[in-house]
Amino acid sequence: MAEAIVSLVVGKLGDLIMKEAELLGGVKSQVKRMQTELMNIRCYLASADSKQRKGDAESALVENWLNQLRDVAYRLEDVIDIFYVELEGSHLQVQNTDNQQKNCPDYFLGKLKNLFHKSMKVPGLHKLGIELADIQKELEVIFISKDKYGLTPLLDQAGRGPEPVIDENKLSKRRPAYQDLDETEIVGLDADRDNILKLLLSSEETPRRDVITIVGTGGLGKTTLAHMVYKRAKPYFEYHTILTVSQQFSLNDLLAKILGEVVDLIKRLEVADPEKRKVLELISKYEGFELKKQDFAYLINMLKILLSGMRYLIILDDVWDVKLWDRMQDALPDYKNGSRVLMTSRSIDVARLANPKTKPYELTFLNDKESCDLLLKKACYYKSPIEVESSSDLLELANELSKKCKGLPLALIVLGGILSTRHQNYHDWKKVLDTMDWHQEGRDCMNVLAMSYEDMPYYLKPCFIYLASFPEDYQISARNLIYMWVAEGFIPEQGKKTFEETAEIFLEQLYERSMVQVSSRYCNGSIKYFRVHDLLHDLAMHEARKVNFVTVFQKLPQSSHANRVTRRVSIQANESVEGCSEFMKYIGSNTRSLLLFDRRLIDPRSAIDFRLLRVLETDTGLSSHNVLQGFDGLIHLKYLGIKNNDVPFKLPRDFRWDRLKNLETLIGNVEQQMGLWSIRTLRHVKSDYISFEPPANADLRNLQTLQWMSSSCLKAWHKNQLPILNNLRKFGLRIRHEIESVECEMVDYLLATLPHLLSLKITSGQFKIPKEMVYPRGLANYQILETLVLIGPWSDNVTVEAILFPPHLISLTLWDSKLAVDPMPELGKLKSLKKLLLGGEVYVGGKEMVCPAGFPALQTLGLYHCYNIKNFTVMVGVMPKLKHLDLNFSGIELNLPPELEHLALRDH
Repeated sequence: MAEAIVSLVVGKLGDLIMKEAELLGGVKSQVKRMQTELMNIRCYLASADSKQRKGDAESALVENWLNQLRDVAYRLEDVIDIFYVELEGSHLQVQNTDNQQKNCPDYFLGKLKNLFHKSMKVPGLHKLGIELADIQKELEVIFISKDKYGLTPLLDQAGRGPEPVIDENKLSKRRPAYQDLDETEIVGLDADRDNILKLLLSSEETPRRDVITIVGTGGLGKTTLAHMVYKRAKPYFEYHTILTVSQQFSLNDLLAKILGEVVDLIKRLEVADPEKRKVLELISKYEGFELKKQDFAYLINMLKILLSGMRYLIILDDVWDVKLWDRMQDALPDYKNGSRVLMTSRSIDVARLANPKTKPYELTFLNDKESCDLLLKKACYYKSPIEVESSSDLLELANELSKKCKGLPLALIVLGGILSTRHQNYHDWKKVLDTMDWHQEGRDCMNVLAMSYEDMPYYLKPCFIYLASFPEDYQISARNLIYMWVAEGFIPEQGKKTFEETAEIFLEQLYERSMVQVSSRYCNGSIKYFRVHDLLHDLAMHEARKVNFVTVFQKLPQSSHANRVTRRVSIQANESVEGCSEFMKYIGSNTRSLLLFDRRLIDPRSAIDFRLLRVLETDTGLSSHNVLQGFDGLIHLKYLGIKNNDVPFKLPRDFRWDRLKNLETLIGNVEQQMGLWSIRTLRHVKSDYISFEPPANADLRNLQTLQWMSSSCLKAWHKNQLPILNNLRKFGLRIRHEIESVECEMVDYLLATLPHLLSLKITSGQFKIPKEMVYPRGLANYQILETLVLIGPWSDNVTVEAILFPPHLISLTLWDSKLAVDPMPELGKLKSLKKLLLGGEVYVGGKEMVCPAGFPALQTLGLYHCYNIKNFTVMVGVMPKLKHLDLNFSGIELNLPPELEHLALRDH
């Protein structure tokens, strides 16, 4: 891990030399010397890391050496960042002085004087020189002391230290085109799945509402089994959901989530029951965040009314609180209709209290054969296990390795991930067996998990332990995480790749090593959402604490910890507003990242000093316009994410976007101002409220994501004066009024300037989308466009024409298009289409949709809330690669060919 920290600081020194060379003067040589010194030390870190893991007396000394080096690197990073802050402060003072003197006769002479002094003496430069000299002495002592421990340098053929090595060919073979839950990779759970299904579906034998519990130690596959069962059982229940509970949970949040989903279901089904309709009217005044704050008894009463008479399946995954079911069961009425509650837990006490009359379903460890089979499936992704079995020596090693995992599936999967990065030969696998620390009886499985971290290349380690910043069992957005990694400086420059492309490869490497569990993927195969198994999350937390990388607050700490230096802070507790404000006392001036998951309002103004902050992520439902007061002075801020806002987030009147001069990512429904577009470092802007258009002369060449921009912005542009957006990858356009011809024309001109566009989304609400915007000029020639989303009614007489779509389109979403002609015959001609989602009143010309031919590559088909469609027919031979069919309570009668009939039972 020290190697990653040192590498990060080396890069920062390089940036300082490159960006501020003309200001550094005599200090420039000190900075270069410091960079060289750190690069030399870095070559010895691999040797130090291996010695540290031996567990002998010398390893403790080496660990202390690494800790000293890490602390010096942190201090050097602080010195550089503070220098930037002071430099920026001096610039602002000069600007303010200029503004005050503009009306003075001596203004011009004063300007020249300021510039002269600025060139002769940079504020903070003398202080920087002194601190660098002090740090240099410490580095020299550290470098000399390496000889005591017999450390040797690791150099490549050119005499340089280690750099990231990315095997993209291997990753492209590993990555599936689309993944939800691949049961073909599961070993030993088939019988368990079938047994649980029988219990869930036995409504005739057991009509009463029944609680079924799955218990077992961590890593046995309880969550995997729950998802397997849920996937097959949900078509048999009117309402179904799967909720992750974990140790940090709010019962109000769980009930509010169920209530919100039931409300949506009843609205879609247009239930006429007067009592339920009355409840819907009462609840409709609350937004999601407000609903969670309602009285507990209120939520229970509303749920009891809305669920009455409805057959439901509710899965509560990872329950720790023995009293959870006792407090929750009143909200889930028993109408003797076969409703079911399925719980998973590590605690036998939870299971017994939830259902004292029925024995819990206990998962067992895998036997030797199952263990070896699972290990080989994970380790031999590029080579058939049959080929391995033909090598008796390799198979013997596989058996020996698998036995070390004691039948724990998670340990086998992680060990398989380690082996998958090795050559599949006896020598490499034997080396894994010999280098693992197996000597502690009963600790073998945890040692496998620990080795999975130690075995990582240095550049992956900060990416992994950063996951400790997220709560246990949290559904992590891959894209947002990647933006955070980039903002933190974890991602090195790799040739012509963008930082985001390299970060995506890093995330795939974590998946390849089975360190993350993919929940869903985009149609192009990239990861969309993922989770971290709680045991691996514990590992990330342990390693993060050890190197003071992330400090996680799950409850209010003791005052004795108030002075601890915290570089990254994650607040994950459920406290009162007053309690949450107490957390801010534990955030120091060195804090680089602040992630808030407490679901209460926290006012960052209570913090003493945020000047070095790089990442601010809130998942709190912020509502106060004062919460960002003063944040426009954070020159290091690169990532700003404000989530769960149902209305535009109001900013202080004097908020100046242009002072966030290094901002790269803005995510959240925040009010925009013109100054935003003067930030040349912007890479991703995702907001529902972009009311100020990028001006025609805006230099946004780094911008990759822009959504949602209002169509009214197009009126202010001219075809010869468009913003520079030539690197835009994802573009979202929101239509808020009747479209005019000039706006259609601007879309044509704009798209012609976007050679890298991968995703285009247009949403119009109630306003009709004209043909010129459904099929912009040149759209059919876009060779790399992968995703197209069109939400809203098309103009009259506009029909689906396959020839007008991009030729290599992978994903297409049409919602409320109100088409007069069945679109399926034309859509079937899209040869590259893998994912098709149709929703709402997509087709109003009839009650039947027919797929007569085509769809050669389609893997996922979704029909959501298409209540006017009564029949859906697929002819024989159509959609030969279809894997997922989701009807989402649309009430459609399916007519499928024999080869697709199994999907009707499993996936809708």
